[in-house]
Amino acid sequence: MRYQPAVDPVTGDLYQPVAVRGVELLSDALLNKGTAFTVDEREMFGLTGLLPARVSTIEEQVDRSRHQLEAKATDLERHIYLAALHDRNETLFHRLIVDDQEGIVPLIYTPTVAEACRHWSRIHRVARGIYITRHDRGRVHSILANHGHPEARVVVMTDNERILGIGDQGAGGMGIPIGKLALYSAGAGIHPSLCVPISLDIGTDNEELLADPLYLGVREPRLRGDRYRTLVAEVVDAIKVAYPRALLQWEDFANRTSFDHVDTYRTVLPSFNDDIQGTAAMVLGGLLAATRRIGQSLDRQRFVIAGAGSAGIGIARQLIGYLTSVGANEADARRQVVVTDSRGLVHRNRTDLTPPKRTVAVDTDIVTGFGDDRSLEAIVNGVKPTVLIGVTGTPGAITEGMVRAMSSFTAHPIVLPLSNPTSFTEAVPGDVIAWSGGTALVATGSPFADVVHNGRRHRIGQANNAFVFPGVGLGTIVARAREVTDGMFIAAAGALADMVDDDDLQLGSLFPPMHRMREVSMSVARAVARAAIAEGVGEEIELDRALAAMPWFPTYLPYRPA
Repeated sequence: MRYQPAVDPVTGDLYQPVAVRGVELLSDALLNKGTAFTVDEREMFGLTGLLPARVSTIEEQVDRSRHQLEAKATDLERHIYLAALHDRNETLFHRLIVDDQEGIVPLIYTPTVAEACRHWSRIHRVARGIYITRHDRGRVHSILANHGHPEARVVVMTDNERILGIGDQGAGGMGIPIGKLALYSAGAGIHPSLCVPISLDIGTDNEELLADPLYLGVREPRLRGDRYRTLVAEVVDAIKVAYPRALLQWEDFANRTSFDHVDTYRTVLPSFNDDIQGTAAMVLGGLLAATRRIGQSLDRQRFVIAGAGSAGIGIARQLIGYLTSVGANEADARRQVVVTDSRGLVHRNRTDLTPPKRTVAVDTDIVTGFGDDRSLEAIVNGVKPTVLIGVTGTPGAITEGMVRAMSSFTAHPIVLPLSNPTSFTEAVPGDVIAWSGGTALVATGSPFADVVHNGRRHRIGQANNAFVFPGVGLGTIVARAREVTDGMFIAAAGALADMVDDDDLQLGSLFPPMHRMREVSMSVARAVARAAIAEGVGEEIELDRALAAMPWFPTYLPYRPA
């Protein structure tokens, strides 16, 4: 393995064997130290004269990078700067994230990554990851062989159709796998060389992209039907062969395909869909934390989920699964969890439901009394939820009337406007807190500043999947699990809830601060690995030793010639 450290047999010290020299070494982002190469390393590897004379520490490089970052005028420009740093020096890039997770994560991932995907073809500098097009059927195995790295442990793959809240972005969706994998490395300590981003460039139905002369993707309508399914099957098979020990994370697939992929391939190779299962576990974790604040168990709550996309259906499934796991019968659990879409309540009398929606449709008697009013406000008044979750992608979907109604049903309404990017959020936290008279517990998908209401500060926790998926991936890898089960996600949610301390809860935050992402990931990984072993899908291992051996910390090792 090209990037595997070695141990000095005499001193026991770690070092990095390096087989390249000179400009080739400076061009390898996984090995490049930039100005941090020592004087001896510069002589040893033919770098003398290729760098400024002064040797920097990584801390000095981080400080210099921050100054350069702060000089950028917009968040998109900051994203572009960070992408260039990623392409130049991966250790420094990830160290910058680890040292300032709250400041950097929103720039490399949500919400800024949405703008980066939207403008991908215009801001593109250096190719990263693997692009598989609709015309590559029959040769996907050879394409993955071109990439190499058979030791890879995590593959994040998208077909670009449902990027965050902005829809089909064609080849530009590659920004999502790249961003997710950066969080795997910074959050869970999975070495960047073990991470593979893949974009299935199967065309696009985005007319704006098709008309853009600078668009870098395939200029054809999106591939559908059997030809699409056979391509995906070939890609999955190729991943199993090329990366036999890897976890596959499905990312930003549309409803029409996302559930099929999860159901078809979850036992073929260890895999999960972060939009469906990761989001659901993250939400469940926040709600479990909330129960400590309100002094009531989750099985006593009533839930309305506004939005029946991948996230909404995934959250509903996870809630029903959790409620049954703590003793509720399935029929009662299903009555507690109500899902809505643009046509109103998702119920069994409707003839327009897709198969995924049917799995969370409620019995028709719940509709009694609603009449013809299909509005979310009418449903909130009819169901009387204690928890309202927004995953609609529609700004303003959660209204003052809904929050005031909830405040009459419960002492502490729990309101989660989760849609990304920020401009798509269903309600602004300050408004929700004001409408509830300061009693609501609020968490959002994008970062928001604290809210002060009547002299009291409310901390707005960010409901970020980064608290879940890196730890789920690490736990799956460490336990060598052959499947990622629902029980593993429930375990992840419980571990996340345990990481919300009492001080955060008293301020109203349902999630830990982002600067604890790495600590949270380790706790989630441990819980997930234990669940995998307990369920018989993982291998019996010395868990503490395996976890201690895996995480990578972005710092420079001394180099020696290989």
